[in-house]
Amino acid sequence: MRPFRADGDAYTAKFSPEEASILSELAEQIAELVRTGGPDDPAIARLFPDAYPDDAEASAEFRRFTAEDLGDRKVRNAGIILGTLGAVAEGTRPKRVSLSADEAQAWLRGLGDIRLSLASRLGITEEGMPQDAPPGLAELYDWLSFVQDSLVRAVDR
Repeated sequence: MRPFRADGDAYTAKFSPEEASILSELAEQIAELVRTGGPDDPAIARLFPDAYPDDAEASAEFRRFTAEDLGDRKVRNAGIILGTLGAVAEGTRPKRVSLSADEAQAWLRGLGDIRLSLASRLGITEEGMPQDAPPGLAELYDWLSFVQDSLVRAVDR
């Protein structure tokens, strides 16, 4: 992947078909998780944290009024990632992806959701990655961090 950079009113990066395919698959998985995941799933707990950690009743009430809309937005963000990567994932050569400002924001939120979900599966905490994290997943998490960081830096310029 060639990192994101500001390009006029857009943010561009170059992805290989393999990278685009992996990211597309992760976006599909996060959308499915948001649609079907149960409250006991640690990834769902990370994606929909308690608004009032010390008050279960207030958190449940808050979730009752906000969870559906928040879930819909998470699914839309994943859909934007999928929509902008589709042609790259289906191709045979690296291609440039160009994001509008709104798409870049959706990507940032969607990448954050993917990383949070993966972090919950890997057991990543504020202290960092556990020593026994599966190497392939740890490398995937690091790559996603790189993608997100490059977009943050491009948007911040």
